[in-house]
Formats: sequence, structure tokens, C-alpha cells
Amino acid sequence: MKAARLHAINDFRIDKIEIPHPKGEEILVKVGACGICGSDIPRIFELGTSKQKYPLVIGHEFSGTVVAVGEKADQSLIGKRGAIFPCIPCRKCEMCLAGEYVMCEDYGYLGSRDDGGFAEYCLLPNAWHLVVSENENISDDAISMTEPCTVAQHAIRKGNVTAGQNVVIFGAGPIGIMAARWCKIFGAKPMLFDVVDEKVEFAIKRGEYVVNSVTNDVVETVKKFTGGRLADVVVEGTGVGSALGQCIEVCKSLGTIVLMGNPSRDTTITLKQHSMILRKELTLVGIWNSRYSDTPLNQWKCTVEMLDNGKMTVEDLITHRCTLEELPQLCKDIYERKITICKALYSSSK
Repeated sequence: MKAARLHAINDFRIDKIEIPHPKGEEILVKVGACGICGSDIPRIFELGTSKQKYPLVIGHEFSGTVVAVGEKADQSLIGKRGAIFPCIPCRKCEMCLAGEYVMCEDYGYLGSRDDGGFAEYCLLPNAWHLVVSENENISDDAISMTEPCTVAQHAIRKGNVTAGQNVVIFGAGPIGIMAARWCKIFGAKPMLFDVVDEKVEFAIKRGEYVVNSVTNDVVETVKKFTGGRLADVVVEGTGVGSALGQCIEVCKSLGTIVLMGNPSRDTTITLKQHSMILRKELTLVGIWNSRYSDTPLNQWKCTVEMLDNGKMTVEDLITHRCTLEELPQLCKDIYERKITICKALYSSSK
């Protein structure tokens, strides 16, 4: 099969390798589509794999169809299609026993520590990692966006967003837009900020209320949006200190700020903004990935169900599709900022 493997930092290429053979409880999926995550770009060009393991098939946002299973797996799984949960928890540590699998102390991960979805086929440890879609009409491309869509859902849930609230989201990328869509599903009223006019216009064309935070006063814009109030919940989706400072300014007293964006450098805020956290008694909540435990709610299964029934839509956020052979160049173009994307992915149907 063909696979896009990282051999070293800045050495990302297409290889021909043997198709894995499932044993025991393992299942083999034919990859339908795999999204390029924001973390994949620095992984390829700056950081390398999580444990500097090479060569490695990267890509963790993917969908697939079961084509073969090991001798201990359920044969009826063959032909099932769905999203792939990439985290491989140890199932033994304190966090795993509490169902907090992404907090595992010794985990594997498809696409950063173990071979992932930028290939024609991917071997899964067992059926636990497959979230089956029941809608045969939904595309593989849409299902592949389950992972980032569930991250967006997790952020909104951690903010305890409820119907009637005003929610401000900094960052109008795919996860920011999907977070806004989750707000609407929950009955809340969202608005977004971004600093790139192209991204602002893109989100506006998809029905979102979006404003450029560089050319507009964020506090006055939020007050205008809310009828004179500040935001009940603010989601920081950029990882930039200046955006965090603005989150503090637009959040109402006793409000909540959800820290979702990965920081790319040291985070700094002003003395005034720091004081606001205290004077407003703000709650700052960090999130990491999403929840996969069935208790109280498996967020991945919720996302797939919402995609299946059409209550959540994601495919209109895909701006770039490529073949596996085209993937290294597309990633390079993204890294060198030659193109502006919302969501880009490798699609086997292209």
C-alpha cells in the first residue's frame, strides 16, 4: 500500500509498504479520508514525532471502513464504516480507570506515536477505536472530521454552555466554526473573532457572526452583539496571549473562559487583564482533546450521531482535498503560507 510517512523532521514522503495483517482483536480499515490537523504541520517541519520514532505514518483525524479483522475480533465488523478514535490508552493508570483516556499516563496515539491515517490502510488495536456511522449517505470526508468536531464539542461542554447564553469564540478556523455550531445546537448565541480577513469572510459566508479583532474594538463589538452585556462564556481557540487578554476583557463577571488553543509561544497578559481575572472572579478552564468514556456521555458517539442525522454539518468547511501522492506538497504549501485553508484533507475518493 501507499503511505505518507515522516522519516525525519522535514522529510515527509510517500512510501510503498506492506498492508498490515490484523491479528487477535486487531481490525484493518481502509482509510476513507484523513484531515490535516494544525498539529501535523509543526510535527512534519519543526518538531518530529512525539517519541522521535521513524519512519511513522502520521495523521490522526480519519475515517475508515473495516476490511479485515483478527481471529479474536467480531467478523460482523467487516464492512462497517466510521470515525477512528486515535488515542491508545493503557487502561491501567488512575486516569484510564476514571474513564479519562486522553489523560493516560502511558498512551499510544495513531498518527503521532503509532502509524496513523495518512495511508491507504490503517491497523487499529481493536474495535473499541471505531465509532460506527449508521448513515450510508454521509461521506468519508465528513466522518473524518469527527475528531476536530468533538474537540469543539468538548470545549463547549467544559464551558457549561446552556441555552440563552452569549458565547464569544476567538479563532474562526474549522474548530472555532464548529464550536459556534455546537453553541447553536445547545441553544446558545455565538459570535467569533479572527485576525485574518479571508477567514472572517469565509465564516460569514457560512452563516456565522464574525468580526476582525484587529480592526474593531472587541469589547464594544461584544456589547453590540449582546445588547449591552459581556459574554457568559468565552472560548480561546488561538493559543495567542493577546487573544487571551481580549477573552478576559470581553468576559462578564463570574463568567467562564475555556482555554482550547495550543500555545505556540510564552503567553503574556497585561497587569490590567490579570487584575480583571480577580475582580471579575473568572473561571479559567483548560481542555485537552475530548472525552471517549460512555459515562456520562461519549462525545465521539454524540458527534457521529449528530453528523448522521444532519444536526451538525462539517463538509462545507473543507477547502482543500488531495490524493495521498499530493499530500506532502499540500502540507508544505500550508507550512510556507502559500495557501489559506479552513480544512484540508487527504481523501481516497479524490
